Amino acid sequence: MLSLWAGAVLTFGFIVIRGLLSPLSKLPGPWYTRFTSLWIKYQEFTANRRESIHALHKIYGPVVRLGPNEVSFTSLDAIKEIYASGGSGYDKTEYYDLFRQFKIKTMFSTLQKDEHSKRKRIFAERYAMSNIMKEKPMAAIHERATTFVSKCVEAGQMSVDVYSLLHCYALDCVTHFMFSPGGLRSLNDPQDYEIMHELTYHQSLQKNLLEYYLPTLAPYFPTLLHPRSAPKANKYVQESAAIQTHDPHSLMEKLKRKESNLHLMQAAAECKDHMAAGIDTTGDGLCFLMWELSQPHNLQFQQRLYQELASAPADASLDSYVYLDAVIKEGLRCAPPIPMSLPRYVPAGGRVIDSFFVPGHTIVSCQPYSVHRVDETVFPEPEKFWPDRWLVERGAAERNRLFFAFATGGRGCTGKNLALVEMKVLLREVYSRYRTTIAGDMTASMKLDDQIISSRPKGQSCKLVFTAVE
Repeated sequence: MLSLWAGAVLTFGFIVIRGLLSPLSKLPGPWYTRFTSLWIKYQEFTANRRESIHALHKIYGPVVRLGPNEVSFTSLDAIKEIYASGGSGYDKTEYYDLFRQFKIKTMFSTLQKDEHSKRKRIFAERYAMSNIMKEKPMAAIHERATTFVSKCVEAGQMSVDVYSLLHCYALDCVTHFMFSPGGLRSLNDPQDYEIMHELTYHQSLQKNLLEYYLPTLAPYFPTLLHPRSAPKANKYVQESAAIQTHDPHSLMEKLKRKESNLHLMQAAAECKDHMAAGIDTTGDGLCFLMWELSQPHNLQFQQRLYQELASAPADASLDSYVYLDAVIKEGLRCAPPIPMSLPRYVPAGGRVIDSFFVPGHTIVSCQPYSVHRVDETVFPEPEKFWPDRWLVERGAAERNRLFFAFATGGRGCTGKNLALVEMKVLLREVYSRYRTTIAGDMTASMKLDDQIISSRPKGQSCKLVFTAVE
């Protein structure tokens, strides 16, 4: 018994001394984060990590110690260092191993930046705006946007669950982009709708975290502790990838080329990754934006958006809509589709980040939710939805540099251009002819939810009423 007590005392003493002598002990943060990571892990398992980190940044400023080996930042200098230094920033942590598809490592789940850069070069041309804006992909996006509007208008003055329909729209657009001339039509087809439901309506944060923190035990977990599976989506992707002929602009056509050096299942894994990311980011982003625009106190922004869209020439380019661009950026600022931390490892030897020395192999990150809110000199009244802030000339450069919704650097969001085009086309179709208001029977909260790749509304519904503008 005495030896057990002695061992416990020595262990406790070691933890205390290590925490006090660690270079991270000099960083701002709660005292207990010098000694243990249990606090931040508890916040993760209770789905409160994002809000808890943000609360600490409001207290301690742009640098916050989260544990003995983890630090969160919000400054522009930190963003540049962590995500853009050397082109692609620091290497990802093992957390990203959770995002393999078909047990295959994809571009998103590669940890080393050099390996990621090689894979990303395969996708660069397909996700370039010049390819997305070609006639056939744009026609497909427009057709799916008009289908969305028709579904909403069919309800008359009844409420419409746009959360569901917007995720159908996002899924239909991204699958056409990948597999054209194929692609899902979940807005109309009940079987395709089941794939959207399988990919969207889930809660898997804690299950993914269990695998991350207990990798050696994960193979022995009972079925109920394993992350969600998506058999219908998996089957669709594999069958679509195996089709012999795809349109020249499609992603799959490029992935199947000999010079891409990918076997069929690697290409299918990449497509599954892009499909899952595309439905969440575009679907969630549009949902929160339309909800914000539909608030009674925000109808002024709807009216201004309508005036810009309705007065534009029929052949106006998407880039010509200045206010539409401001509305989208403000929506993504308030509710970034990936609001949580993007963890990276500090390289060997350590680095100076935001004037603090951080040892090698420390986990460092920035979370878009806080980057868009902490510095009120850049974003005054940060909780307020105010698109006009993006039209104010003073401070515009700083605002744009701190816009972190798609991350930044060589490992920033590959599908950014596609997502923005999809959002602009759909919002143009809606707000050039209709006004949206919050439905009386909407009871779900629109509070951001700490999912792996999601800021989905709690309750998975957002009910609006569509009214034609006279």
